[in-house]
Amino acid sequence: MRPISMERVENTRQEILNIITSRKLTHEQKLTNLAGQADSLLEVLDLPDGLEELLEPVEGKQCICDLFEGHAPVRPRYIVPDYAKFMREGSKFLQLDPPKDIYEAINSLLIFYKNVPSVTNYPVYLGNIDELLEPFMDDVDEAQAKKLFKLFFTHIDRTVLDSFSHADIGPKATRAGRLILEVERELLDAVPNITMKYDTDITPDDFGIECVKTALKTAKPSFANHKMFKKELGENYVIASCYNGLLLGGGSYTLCRLILGNIAKRAKDKKDFFENQLPYVMERMALYMDERIRFEVEESGFFESNFLAKEGFIHRDRFTAMFGMVGMAECVNILMELEGKKGRFGHDKEADDLGVEIMEAINAFNNAHVNPYCEATGGHFLLHAQVGIAQDKNITPGTRIPIGEEPKELIDQLRHCSRFHKYFPSGTGDIFPVDVTVHKNPQFVLDIVKGAFQADLRYLSFYESDGDVIRVTGYLAKRSEIEKYQKGESVLQNTTQLATGATENGHVQERRIR
Repeated sequence: MRPISMERVENTRQEILNIITSRKLTHEQKLTNLAGQADSLLEVLDLPDGLEELLEPVEGKQCICDLFEGHAPVRPRYIVPDYAKFMREGSKFLQLDPPKDIYEAINSLLIFYKNVPSVTNYPVYLGNIDELLEPFMDDVDEAQAKKLFKLFFTHIDRTVLDSFSHADIGPKATRAGRLILEVERELLDAVPNITMKYDTDITPDDFGIECVKTALKTAKPSFANHKMFKKELGENYVIASCYNGLLLGGGSYTLCRLILGNIAKRAKDKKDFFENQLPYVMERMALYMDERIRFEVEESGFFESNFLAKEGFIHRDRFTAMFGMVGMAECVNILMELEGKKGRFGHDKEADDLGVEIMEAINAFNNAHVNPYCEATGGHFLLHAQVGIAQDKNITPGTRIPIGEEPKELIDQLRHCSRFHKYFPSGTGDIFPVDVTVHKNPQFVLDIVKGAFQADLRYLSFYESDGDVIRVTGYLAKRSEIEKYQKGESVLQNTTQLATGATENGHVQERRIR
């Protein structure tokens, strides 16, 4: 462990005091932030040369962001337990037998969730929840089941305090799934996030319509292209956290992101960008990720000591890592200007072609880089279009078109998406607030999903333009809670604080209404 300066120690002490005396943080939020400050005092990773300059959080210059994972990773960033195994076998560590009825099933899941770590300290994956509960539906009548589901999801919303916690439903229609959708429409809660694994060959239209109705009211479920994810990751994939495709019984060691627009600012011209600046930054980030993974596997002891691994709910060789990026729009626009061209990303074929060229370069680099502990994905990281963070200014998430510059016609935006979604098996997506009149014709939205998935789009999210629950980037929040936090009031969920930053810096409540 390397020494650090007294100046850094004193700065950290001041941050600790600021956290303790904050009037806007809850007690639990203070504890989480204090733990982060303790971690920040460590220096145990062997960092590649040149990384610190690229990581330095200077607006307009930072080229790599490690998304606050800490200086000494104590556990993988995203953990995806096999909840079906838990339902079949119970857990020795948690002293729970396999549930015999729906009451025990719900109680066991809630206990299990409290013991699943992640970068947020809350579980980022809650299971394919309809399939987990469907076997117990015969225990109770529909009215009892609905009441139990309301209590279950209310408990999650009030105790799993951020909407990076994610449940899946589908692709098959189930009684449990239908009740979950009905309950979510009534509760109007931001947690958990939910994805519908949608497949026209499996999912009946009436179930898809119910998903649309719930999505318009609550910004969930989003729609995942089940055929695409299954082809790339296999039958046992999940959608976790924001919209992250990962392997069941595994997860992601780490997620770092390239800030492409700032990398473009380092370049003299397009040639310099492709031959020097982008390759250099990608290599620094990959080596950094390699070192973080090495520490987690070889030194942290997580996989040797945690009950999830010891009881087989997760397996080390089912983990991968996520090679993320943001700011494609800014990157393309800067490079176009350097070349003396006027086209803008999302509106000009040459600009969009340049975006594809950049993605091909990133994809080729990732396919050439090998990490010994990512054997679940062929020794390679998975590319990820990161959704952005609260502090981002003039940085557009992933490969999205900047808010305020969306094409007038929805079809043009979807065609643009279709050029980029294929690169990101560990997640990308686009978000569409829709006019409230769409409630009269939910089939309209379902037809958009069907057509988009035929064109190889991966993930789509919708919500009504004047609803309280909105999709911020990849997570959910309530407008009413954002307003409370802006007034200086404390709020229950951590993601409300993030949503406030995304509202002020990223203008996420100003998207074009469809």
